[in-house]
Amino acid sequence: MERGEMKILNKGEEEEMELQGYRLCRWRLALVGFGVLCTGGFLLLLLYWMPEWCVKSTCTRTTARDAEVVLLRSTDEFRRWFLARVRVMLAPGSNPFHSLETQTTSPPSSPSSPSCPFSSPSPSPLANGHTPHPSDGSPAQELIRRFSYYQPTQIRYFTFHSTKYYWNDEMQNFKVLTGLEDLEVSCSTIHSEHSAGLTRNQQEYRRLFFGVNEIAVKVPSVFKLLIKEVLNPFYIFQLFSVILWSADEYYYYAVAIVVMSVISIATSLYTIKKQYVMLHDMVAAHSIVRVSVCRANNDVEETLSIDLVPGDVVVIPSNGTIMPCDAVLISGTCIVNESMLTGESVPVTKTNLPNPLPGEREGEDCAYNTEEHKRHTLFCGTNVIQTRFYTGELVKAVVVRTGFSTAKGQLVRSILYPKPTDFKLYRDAYLFLLCLVAVAGIGFIYSIVLSVMNGVEVKTIIIESLDIITITVPPALPAAMTAGIVYAQRRLKKIGIFCISPQRINICGQINLVCFDKTGTLTEDGLDMWGVQRVEGGRFHLSEESAHKENLVKSQFVACMATCHSLTKIEGQLSGDPLDLKMFEATGWILEEATEEETALHNRIMPTVVRPPQQLLPSQPDESAEQDMELAELSSLYEIGIVRQFPFSSALQRMSVVSRTLGEKCMDAYMKGAPEVVASLCKRETVPENFAEVLEGYTKQGFRVIALAHRRLGSKLNWHKVQNVNRDYIEANLEFLGLIIMQNKLKAETPGVLQDLHRANIRTVMVTGDNMLTAVSVARDCGMIPPEDTVIIADALPPHDGQAAKITWRYADRPSRTTRLEEINISLEDEGHAEEPKTQPLYHFAMNGKSFAIIAEHFPDMLQKLVLHGTVFARMAPDQKTQLVETLQGVDYFVGMCGDGANDCGALKRAHSGISLSELEASVASPFTSRTPNISCVPSLIREGRAALITSFCVFKFMALYSIIQYISVTLLYSVLSNLGDFQFLFIDIAIILVIVFTMSLNPAWKELVSRRPPSGLISGPLLFSVLTQILICLGFQTITFLWVQKQPWFERWTPATNVCNHPDHLNVSGLNQTDDHNIQNFENTSLFYVSSFQYLIVAIVFSKGKPFRQPSYKNWPFVLSAASLYFFLLFIMFYPVKSIDEYLEIVCVPFEWRLRLLVIIAVNAAVSVLVETFILDIILWKLALSRDKQATPAAPTPQAAVDMQAYKCLFRLCPRKTMPKARYMHLAQELSLDPDWPPKPTTTTEAKPRPENGSVYDIISHS
Repeated sequence: MERGEMKILNKGEEEEMELQGYRLCRWRLALVGFGVLCTGGFLLLLLYWMPEWCVKSTCTRTTARDAEVVLLRSTDEFRRWFLARVRVMLAPGSNPFHSLETQTTSPPSSPSSPSCPFSSPSPSPLANGHTPHPSDGSPAQELIRRFSYYQPTQIRYFTFHSTKYYWNDEMQNFKVLTGLEDLEVSCSTIHSEHSAGLTRNQQEYRRLFFGVNEIAVKVPSVFKLLIKEVLNPFYIFQLFSVILWSADEYYYYAVAIVVMSVISIATSLYTIKKQYVMLHDMVAAHSIVRVSVCRANNDVEETLSIDLVPGDVVVIPSNGTIMPCDAVLISGTCIVNESMLTGESVPVTKTNLPNPLPGEREGEDCAYNTEEHKRHTLFCGTNVIQTRFYTGELVKAVVVRTGFSTAKGQLVRSILYPKPTDFKLYRDAYLFLLCLVAVAGIGFIYSIVLSVMNGVEVKTIIIESLDIITITVPPALPAAMTAGIVYAQRRLKKIGIFCISPQRINICGQINLVCFDKTGTLTEDGLDMWGVQRVEGGRFHLSEESAHKENLVKSQFVACMATCHSLTKIEGQLSGDPLDLKMFEATGWILEEATEEETALHNRIMPTVVRPPQQLLPSQPDESAEQDMELAELSSLYEIGIVRQFPFSSALQRMSVVSRTLGEKCMDAYMKGAPEVVASLCKRETVPENFAEVLEGYTKQGFRVIALAHRRLGSKLNWHKVQNVNRDYIEANLEFLGLIIMQNKLKAETPGVLQDLHRANIRTVMVTGDNMLTAVSVARDCGMIPPEDTVIIADALPPHDGQAAKITWRYADRPSRTTRLEEINISLEDEGHAEEPKTQPLYHFAMNGKSFAIIAEHFPDMLQKLVLHGTVFARMAPDQKTQLVETLQGVDYFVGMCGDGANDCGALKRAHSGISLSELEASVASPFTSRTPNISCVPSLIREGRAALITSFCVFKFMALYSIIQYISVTLLYSVLSNLGDFQFLFIDIAIILVIVFTMSLNPAWKELVSRRPPSGLISGPLLFSVLTQILICLGFQTITFLWVQKQPWFERWTPATNVCNHPDHLNVSGLNQTDDHNIQNFENTSLFYVSSFQYLIVAIVFSKGKPFRQPSYKNWPFVLSAASLYFFLLFIMFYPVKSIDEYLEIVCVPFEWRLRLLVIIAVNAAVSVLVETFILDIILWKLALSRDKQATPAAPTPQAAVDMQAYKCLFRLCPRKTMPKARYMHLAQELSLDPDWPPKPTTTTEAKPRPENGSVYDIISHS
């Protein structure tokens, strides 16, 4: 039915959401208002916390088109709810890209017409009960007045997460207006139709839709932040508790909780405010600048950047600027520092967008896209350092996106509206709190029944019954849980690791797979020139150390090295890509760039010129002095000008230039890039027959290989034609020149760190943009792939000529033990027997980005199997790195990602734990940033994560026991119509609990990574056993104490006149006439107070675990000192009563013999607790759990941790075969271990056989 329709917003994107339309209902609103009054405002709070309840209780369902309120739900694993109010604005037109001057005065076309996709279906200004209003007030009214002969159009939209969604009649859904890309304009159309600029009217009209060009990070006022913080359910519960305690005259404790809450709120407000201010300052810096805008009448006017809209043409100043928007260059060249986005401070050359000639447009003239055309796009927030321009013509760029739609805006949005951290610990913590609430409910009913049976007055019954709830749910729990994370964050800061997302520290403790970028992460950032191998006549010469020779100075090979790069001079220093820099420096040539003055004298951009130094030029025969001078002059004029540059593209894996040698009529094209790509574009006869063997030889040794090629261009191709020529025309029919071999050395720390991770059973994966065989070689060199293991390369081919997609399998090399590949079994995670020898060879999959994309599309179920043993992923584009991380997370791995910031931002952000080795602004996208530029930070982060996670478990268990111990004490005392005193509560909660909690969290991380991982959640056998046994122990000993004291011969109902100690000074003469309304002072209270106080300390020591994840507790001197001081104080007041302390704590004197018996009870309690926790739990139960993991769950199917198969079979027999592993990767590993056709043999091909009813399936076909 139409009323029940559900729309999908942002389909297939990261922010995909379900949308339902609702209309406000008056009678429901009235009913909810009445409910709010009846519940004292609690219903309003509930609706504030639950947006879906709020909408469904006050509105009725309607179509999305007629909605007044939209209810949104994310489609990710969190399934969060949001609501947004639909607004209506009036505008003089319906489509922001239409020109007002060309519209007719006739009414708008029908809703289905493409000309007005954003118009409202109803012409009535008051349709559907909306009150139309202009989005920006007076500007819209002014436009409507100016174009009064147009019928005002209703535009319906809502704003969510700083993004406006407009109703689109064509799609029958809400849609985001991002900018010029919405038109899907071709490159030639941008030049022909969008290069003239907009009129002021058009600019104002578009601004109605796109808003001001500003990334507005509004810093909320302290009052707003305070209200939002106070309305947190936890603080509402605290407010309820304080009111209740005040009613029961527990003023001291109530004040203490208020003080704690105020400190907590103030700290939280300070932190949040500081983060907002920092983000605001980062965004606001250079966000509003003065820009020159070209108008449609060829005028250039100065305006503020906030007025820019998509379609405006801006002039880039010659002295550079900070880009206030995303814009595409249509003329000139810019040198840009994009460190804010990429993490690389290397300047990037941006060239103007190609404008294909009419005859060349079929293949080349594709739709403009910021990602595909990023080499022509200036991104918001990046720094334009220099520009190069024509005489009389300016360096111009067309604005394509503004505000939050820009690259910088998207980054800021991801910071402002982050995804919640999904971690089992937090989900289990909520479940545990619900269990405590259930326990509180039992106590609540028990106290009511008991009080009614004893005839207690109603007021006391209500207060004491509700008091049970406040006791069971500890008010200090959030602060206690945060303490361990804060301490871990400080320790990380000391070792140079900075964290912007502290909640992720706990998740780091669960990481079992780490992806590493190669260049700059595993290997040194810079490349060293190893040598060159030239080609002449289709044959390789012998390799040479350098090309810095007189006989090669005028060769095409050296000319290619000297010209095919994107280097530029900034303040007199050569700057650019490190590879280009090394290559150019190896030639010994000189680069000269034209100054602004020189450029201004010519009618075109002056080319960059390269020339060899005088001493490199070949010497001429000594004939005569006059001839020598002439020859020297001619020789000195040998130089090459770079006429046009086609920048390096990661998608194309190559770059090329068009150059002209001084004195030559024809131009030359030079190209460099990935050897396989370059060879495929060269004439076959120029590529040596042994090209593949030579290349494989170098890549297996771990060298970075670059291929060079050349082509002589025709004399008809002049300068003007070159500026507009198709790139594909230049990059074809080239002559292969040879190879440049560069060495990328491993960082000294890399092998050791990877070995540590392997020992800890943490999988390591390489994700790189480099060559496949080079990556495999580096993986072997650093120990990621052991020398005896087999590497299987998956080469995938897309569907072609009616044939299905297929994967061919081959070895990367020929290991000595390949004949036994068929016997390979999936390895199991061996946590207790790391020393056992491997009896089976392991295998690793390797694939490139192209194969990864094909497998992901045509073999989605195969991809999950491949990533179980995928170790090398080469030639991966940035979005493919992110996709790989998502795939690994899809099979339940906890994924860490370590990169140098360049092209890794998406993967760093998506991983459970992203560690950036770059300290630049791009590290904002990464939860962690390391000051140490090597991977030694990874084990340190995991160790601290494990320590923080175990600390969280310890603290949570302790806080749960604290609540239950206090709950038991109060419940037992309720049976004799007593309770704990105000100062007793205060002493327990402040002096014992807070001191112990904040010191027990100080244990630093264990010095090395162990193979065992901490549990990921509270709901696990050993942890539940630990908590439940300690609860039973505490319950048992408190009950024994409570019943035993009543059986003592001296026991009687205590009154101020009671003196069982036979001490005259303990006779409370002043209190003889006083009455104890709450019956606090009695023997049961005093006995339980002593025992329970020691129980808090006992469970704190028992739960404060050390090895293997944290340092032992005895090394945590603040905790030892606090516990010892509290033990001493409690023993002191127990055996040497001090009258003033006893009066404050409202404890009474008991006989010395009873104190000794209490000491025995406490000692036996401590012994039993330690015995159960240390012996039964740590020694027996954990080993049982690990054994079950090994025999039931082939844990991380890591090539690094093989388990003896005989032991595996024995364990498998001991376990019920129906036991299914929890993690998906374990389940897949179990399946594959029984599959005789896995891994695929090198003589097989896997073909996709699409069957819609069953999804994607595949057949394995053997070839002889």
